[in-house]
Amino acid sequence: MTGRESGDVTEPADAADSAADLGARRAREYLDLVEAGRTAEAEALLAGLEDTRELVYMGAGFTALARGTGRTLPTAMRAQASTRQVLLGQLRDRNRGDVEGLRSWLREAAEEVRTVERLAEAARRRLGSAG
Repeated sequence: MTGRESGDVTEPADAADSAADLGARRAREYLDLVEAGRTAEAEALLAGLEDTRELVYMGAGFTALARGTGRTLPTAMRAQASTRQVLLGQLRDRNRGDVEGLRSWLREAAEEVRTVERLAEAARRRLGSAG
């Protein structure tokens, strides 16, 4: 019996994929704007997202970026980054039904991506100069 036959309504897999892809693109766009010093435009991007679901998918994009980069860090830094991800998850959960609270979570998540990227770059430079 399929979901349709049972009366369950499910979202097509490609719709979920496209929402996730869009969230990841928005996360990268936000980071690019912040890196370029265009913070007003970055804030406008966040302000344009009214749906909780859009915000959560964008946050998933930030999480993927931070965790991916975090895996390249030396052990102690990686442990600290992992702890910060747990704290970000708690912040998200506390703001689950609050759009403005989720925007605050996104700002923090974006800053975590930037922090982890800086740490990874510093670790690469340090390892490069150690040999």
